[in-house]
Amino acid sequence: MGPIPPREQSDDLTDQVAPAAASRWAMLAVLCASLLLVAMDATILNVALPSLIDHMSPTPMEQLWIVDLYGLVLGGLLITCGAISDRYGRKRLFLLGFLLFGLASVVAATAHSPAQLIAGRALLGVGGAMVMPSTLSLIRNIFTDDKERTLAIGIWASVAGGGAAIGPLIGGHLVEAFGWSAAFWLNVPVVILTVAAGLWLLPEYRAPGHGSLDWASAALSVLGVVALAWGIKHVAKGNPAPIDLIIMVASVLLLGLFAYRQLKSPDPLLDVRLFRNRAFTAAALATLLAMLAIGAALFLISLWLQYIHGYTPSEAGTRTLPAALATLFGSLSTPWLIQRVGVRALMGFGLGALAAGFAVLAAVPDTTYPIVALVLVCLGIGDGIAITTAAAVLVSAVPAERAGQAGAVEETNYELGIGLGVALLGSIHGRLFTGHMTGLPLHGDDLAEAQGSVGGAAHVAERIGGPAGDEVLHVAQHAYDAALTTTSWISTALVGTVAVLTVILVPRGFQATAAH
Repeated sequence: MGPIPPREQSDDLTDQVAPAAASRWAMLAVLCASLLLVAMDATILNVALPSLIDHMSPTPMEQLWIVDLYGLVLGGLLITCGAISDRYGRKRLFLLGFLLFGLASVVAATAHSPAQLIAGRALLGVGGAMVMPSTLSLIRNIFTDDKERTLAIGIWASVAGGGAAIGPLIGGHLVEAFGWSAAFWLNVPVVILTVAAGLWLLPEYRAPGHGSLDWASAALSVLGVVALAWGIKHVAKGNPAPIDLIIMVASVLLLGLFAYRQLKSPDPLLDVRLFRNRAFTAAALATLLAMLAIGAALFLISLWLQYIHGYTPSEAGTRTLPAALATLFGSLSTPWLIQRVGVRALMGFGLGALAAGFAVLAAVPDTTYPIVALVLVCLGIGDGIAITTAAAVLVSAVPAERAGQAGAVEETNYELGIGLGVALLGSIHGRLFTGHMTGLPLHGDDLAEAQGSVGGAAHVAERIGGPAGDEVLHVAQHAYDAALTTTSWISTALVGTVAVLTVILVPRGFQATAAH
């Protein structure tokens, strides 16, 4: 297959002809290869964290930042990057972002301190933010037929959801064989090959009629999202300082000012009027809250498999495979289902499957792996169906020149949901875990470390050994399960609520076509 012939110089998307069928699917393969890495990096450290803790000894707060800073930075920058891709070229931003992603992987892989690793994860978030809006918006431009585009989005969503689900699986085997840094070295050869293929295959698209970028609005969106994440994280861990509450209030003001500027702007970074479309709003809300619950669940279950049941990283990763397979099944079946049962029923079913999974995890008193496997299947099916349907709605609800904005909304909610899930529900779980860690035969630093996290308790138990160590581990196991039960009930309530709202907001008979 030869290179794509050059297009006319017009930037008007309506003047551009869709590529030939073979070229379209080759382009999709390039986009999905990049998306797979970006999605995997949201969860790949879940199973690498114990090995990383042994190597670097990060504090509990540093552990949370290492895990969720990637998603929070990515989510905070997606709106700005979506606007940049619309104005300056989606292919250009995609390739530059993926090159930065590869460079950041080297920074993280060579880290010798928690600070360098956190910086590397932040850079990965910046690179991922440049890549992700371009993948979905390019799909919107490349696939002009509604049915073909829905199938392409289904494949895209299966890669996104599957990547997040198989991150622990691949990460576990890499960590066990080569150490935690292998989770980042994996990215480098894929980045090189994908950028080379993208230069050859991908066409360039720009939206017509855009002015210069509103950098003040861009700063407001980034600062507002990051401040919101900071506030939620510190308020959720309990006993917030006054500065945490001030930052929380500031985040609301910053995001409110951002929305006001968008309403007044003739060329907004994000056309907030899109949220007047009830289906668009329902899809955005469903993506955010569903991924908030799923992100926290995958993180907590990965730690549960290793610390509570003593599985190695590769064994723990293998035991998360039901989620990946179920996500793949749900995503690929959605294009067929969406034509037959409609958006409203399908999204409600997907969210209902998620809520059922969390309810099972919360209701069963003695959590065993068969129960966890059933929960992972429910999460995978719910993720695959609900998120794929939501993505189809968001992309179809906007004209082609706003595709970058639609991609930014979908992926902001997706990645921010994962990051906020770990920050919010992870912090709540940590606080509950500490509250249940009572009656220990420990004092001083040993007691503080054991109460700080399940990893700390495992280390203390191993260090002191004997009956006292066994008792510490026994108490930690019960404390972790009790905290997991409560956070699962919270997730059940969140997802159940958004399922009801989806049924209310999405009009009966709504179809995910460009006509909307």
